Amino acid sequence: MDVRQLEYFLAVVDHGGVNRAAAALYLSQPSLSQSIRSLERDLGSDLFHRIGRRVVLTEAGRALIAPAREAVRGLDLARSAVEAVRGLRRGRVDVATLPTQAIEPLTGMVAGFTERHPEVSVSIRNALTRRDAVQMVRTGACELGVVASDRPLSDREVRVHPLADQAFVLLAPRGGPFPPGRPVPVEALNGHRLIVGHEGSGMRRFVDRLSADGLDARIAVETEHRVSILPLVLGGAGLAVVTDAWRELADAAGVLTLELEPTGHLHVSLISRRAPLTPAARAFVDHAVGEAGQVGP
Repeated sequence: MDVRQLEYFLAVVDHGGVNRAAAALYLSQPSLSQSIRSLERDLGSDLFHRIGRRVVLTEAGRALIAPAREAVRGLDLARSAVEAVRGLRRGRVDVATLPTQAIEPLTGMVAGFTERHPEVSVSIRNALTRRDAVQMVRTGACELGVVASDRPLSDREVRVHPLADQAFVLLAPRGGPFPPGRPVPVEALNGHRLIVGHEGSGMRRFVDRLSADGLDARIAVETEHRVSILPLVLGGAGLAVVTDAWRELADAAGVLTLELEPTGHLHVSLISRRAPLTPAARAFVDHAVGEAGQVGP
């Protein structure tokens, strides 16, 4: 058994099948299948059930995922440590993030980091919930994550680096029901149609709390696809309650961003593995935390 076989095994797990994993690895499907079979012989156990063209993890396969990720990360750490002697010239940072935080603050962090370390690549992985992101970091699928929570995050499974607070705001079309530049009282949303995120998202929880407190507004659109929010607002589908991470994009699209009174906040944090980080990931943490300290809360 070698680390490359473990990388191939994880590729099949992460891509959901041999064909897609082979395409991602630029390998032929027979070569990848042969490598997986060889790994199974070395371990003395099947890792996948073969059901037609589908593969489903066996109990042994599920048990291998965490140690395989640790082994692959360990090799990355060893390589990076040697390369770091000559300075941070290569490497890759894998970051799990919630959709809104992928807009901001992650965009700004990545831009500043890549300007400082142009030869290090950044891979951004999607997580629909905070729990998903924590799991991806805890298991080693990603070294880092950017998450948001209703209260300051404390998690024993990962390291937490607070970054910023994001206030909830209202997105509305120009010429719509509210004039620009004036805060909107929450009760003024009564009778309006709202565009919200999926259940479990921070902005959906905020709207649900308003409804529990007596807000009489109708959820017209619920979407997991955040890229659709601005077109939906522009198209007249409703008003959107989001965080102020959307402000610059909304301004560029010609959508009004209006303060809500009263509002709520999401607490945004960078999370990292408790295991040793590669030099590239450590540099990203230092950059992100340093930038957050300069900006302030």
